[in-house]
Amino acid sequence: MENISKAWDWKEVKDKIWYEPSEESYYLLKRWQNFNTFLDLGCGLGRHSVLFAENNFETYALDLSEYAVEELKTYSHKNNLGINCTVSDMVNLPYEDNFFDCIFSYHVISHTDTAGAYRIISEIKRVLKPGGEIYFTLCSKQTWSYTTAKFPKIDENTVLKTEEGPEKNIPHFFADKELIKDLLKDFSILSLSQKEDLIIKGKELDSWHYFILASLK
Repeated sequence: MENISKAWDWKEVKDKIWYEPSEESYYLLKRWQNFNTFLDLGCGLGRHSVLFAENNFETYALDLSEYAVEELKTYSHKNNLGINCTVSDMVNLPYEDNFFDCIFSYHVISHTDTAGAYRIISEIKRVLKPGGEIYFTLCSKQTWSYTTAKFPKIDENTVLKTEEGPEKNIPHFFADKELIKDLLKDFSILSLSQKEDLIIKGKELDSWHYFILASLK
């Protein structure tokens, strides 16, 4: 099956969490302090792009949502951050080979099917410098939306979420450890962990994600 890409409906997103950088991004800000060119891959409204731009990284932000990118572009211009904002699909990155020192992609790469996931990793390999690092998350096959939700399946690793909200009709790719190792066969996996979210902001969840740090060989 050919890869499927569909943007979030960011006009439907009201939760302030999407304006707050994730905990992991502060660790990476420190870890990557000797890097310069940074890509926020699937930037959404730009919470991580803003953080890295404010800390003197040459920051690039990409998302499939025109609405989200325009919101970030307006904020960047108003605050003189100089973020390079682009509307594009992750499966065809509009950047030169070996361009980025580091790439951050938080709860984004899963928004495709299996063919799309492999294509995205291939594009990341192309635009990342040798020795550069990528930090990203993937949905785990242990989570409820893969195991019990009965969403329609697109392929053996992908379901189509049909719930109302910003993710309606967006494909979700789910992985396990062996699939991740195959996806990253051209990378050195520096860390790989799996986390279960039980309660976030008082709301009970049963959601598993992988958190992955890798370096291009």
